Amino acid sequence: MKVTVGVMGSASGELDPEVCKRVFELGREIARQGCILITGGCPGYPYEATKGAKAEGGLTIGISPAMGLREHVERYHSPINSIDLLVYTGTGLMGREVTAVRSCDIVIIVGGRSGTLGEFAIAYDEGKLIGVLEGTGGIADRIHEITSIIRKDTGCEIVYDSDPKALIQRLLKVHETEKERARVRKYFYG
Repeated sequence: MKVTVGVMGSASGELDPEVCKRVFELGREIARQGCILITGGCPGYPYEATKGAKAEGGLTIGISPAMGLREHVERYHSPINSIDLLVYTGTGLMGREVTAVRSCDIVIIVGGRSGTLGEFAIAYDEGKLIGVLEGTGGIADRIHEITSIIRKDTGCEIVYDSDPKALIQRLLKVHETEKERARVRKYFYG
């Protein structure tokens, strides 16, 4: 099965053009590594990752807060270009976060504000493998502080890197190691 990688981050507000370039490259590297990209089907940094993945011929999935295409575009002002499959949750912005995070093997945080903080909290509490693209502002650049306050053992592992290509490669190594550990546990403990 292919690895699913979610890119969660700033969907609105002021977007740094340099960060947009790095996130586009992040999407390209996700596709180059044969992974499926999952986002909230939103504009902003996640959409830049989607465009990058499509530039490499990758598969992209958007988890929409809307009940259908019209609401996705008109109410949520979200893109449809470069998204291969939109999953309409009908749960609104906060509700779709759970579906988006749970659909991912790996969650990557880029920039972000309160919505991204919610996505990070879900991923953290559920023990997901999380990547942080450092130097992208917002929540991403505060994850060290946040985790030092939380101090909760959930089994979550966080990988930090400012280079999109290195971040993906490091995350995939950790993911493969975790899969191997699970195979060994299953073999010995059923």
